[in-house]
Amino acid sequence: MSKKRSSFSSRIGFVLAAAGSAVGLGNLWRFPYLAAKYGGGTFLVIYLILVLTFGYSLMTAEITLGRKTRLSAVGAYGKIDRRFNFIGLLSCLVPIIIIPYYCVIGGWIIKYLGVFVTDGAATAAADSYFTDFITSPIQPYVLMVIFLTITAVIVSFGVKRGIENASRIMMPLLIILSIAISIYSMTRPGAWEGVKYYLTPHFSDVSLNTLLGALGQMFFSMSLAMGIMITYGSYMMDDTDIEKSVSQIEIFDTGIAFLAGLMIIPAVFAFSGGDEEALNAGAGLMFVTMPKVFASMGFGTVIGIAFFVLVFFAALTSSISLYETVVSIFCDKFHISRKLSCVVTYVICLVLGFFSALGYGTLSGIAPLGMSFLDFFDFISNSILMPLVALLTCIFLGWIVGLNTITDEVKKNSAFKREKMFRVMMRWIAPVFLIAILISSVLSALGIISI
Repeated sequence: MSKKRSSFSSRIGFVLAAAGSAVGLGNLWRFPYLAAKYGGGTFLVIYLILVLTFGYSLMTAEITLGRKTRLSAVGAYGKIDRRFNFIGLLSCLVPIIIIPYYCVIGGWIIKYLGVFVTDGAATAAADSYFTDFITSPIQPYVLMVIFLTITAVIVSFGVKRGIENASRIMMPLLIILSIAISIYSMTRPGAWEGVKYYLTPHFSDVSLNTLLGALGQMFFSMSLAMGIMITYGSYMMDDTDIEKSVSQIEIFDTGIAFLAGLMIIPAVFAFSGGDEEALNAGAGLMFVTMPKVFASMGFGTVIGIAFFVLVFFAALTSSISLYETVVSIFCDKFHISRKLSCVVTYVICLVLGFFSALGYGTLSGIAPLGMSFLDFFDFISNSILMPLVALLTCIFLGWIVGLNTITDEVKKNSAFKREKMFRVMMRWIAPVFLIAILISSVLSALGIISI
């Protein structure tokens, strides 16, 4: 089976695809908010340390597990030890739950990109525009289907011709747009105060929540415990340096998150007169605040178009990785063709996406755990399953089968300079961090604490 498995054509192809997965909407609408809320430059330093230690260790473990077993998450754990196949089954639920509602948000992005192109920034900035759109009876679902179809078509072309080629185009464009919009944002009148606020350490704002916020953001941003990195690792060529590849993915992911702060915080500061509350997390920042910011700028419509093109690329690269993970799971589990697996995944997304797309309008009267469908699916996947799967992975590799399972594979073509740190992190520190993420994520989603 490993002989027939697809693979990326080169290390850069793998890195761009994996980085595209990691660079998603969380980088663009949550990272700037957390950085502004929790200490500015202090948050950035804490976040970077966590990326280089905690994030690096978990990503290395997942990618290596994929390459060693040549299987997606559904079979990778069981191939190492049959008793722990249930971890793979749990991890498979994550992308299956996430991809439908992620495509709903992708549909929102298409809507805003379209309105900026056709009607301009002023229309998108209207006070009730976003609410009127997401509560409309059918439009959110239609746009979700469009975004889903784009994703499915790219994945259907396979690892090299589809995912890798798309990543080679979109990732460089995403980086160029991020730099260009950041420069424009920082040069707006009054924006420099936002730059200083973003980069200057604010020790009075640092608290336990700073660490929890940085931990959670880093964990979700790097596409950990979703089965994605295991799947992409299974497509990695045997002569690819895993350690170097993970380092490059870290640079891409952290770099885009940093640029997102430079794009958004100075612009919002200039627009709001330094009001930190304007940097609200989530959809409100992306689809309510930012259109108003663009409407107040010179060339606001042009910048808004560029911004939503960037956001579209970030969302699409992530949705491709989620979709491919589900496709790979079905191929490995049921031994069906890629085309049939793509169709099955598409149908599942059409059904589950219906609830998330219309959960603010037609289906708003149904609220599981008091949440909209989209928030409910996000809660189950992000707040419960992902931290749980990562915790079980640490226990499985660090205490059951032993870390040599991973380190021996990495050392096939790498010096593994951070091996000692990797061992300490996976056995002792990461489990504690993951328990903290699990507890804080659940409490935050239930509104008991605010992060």
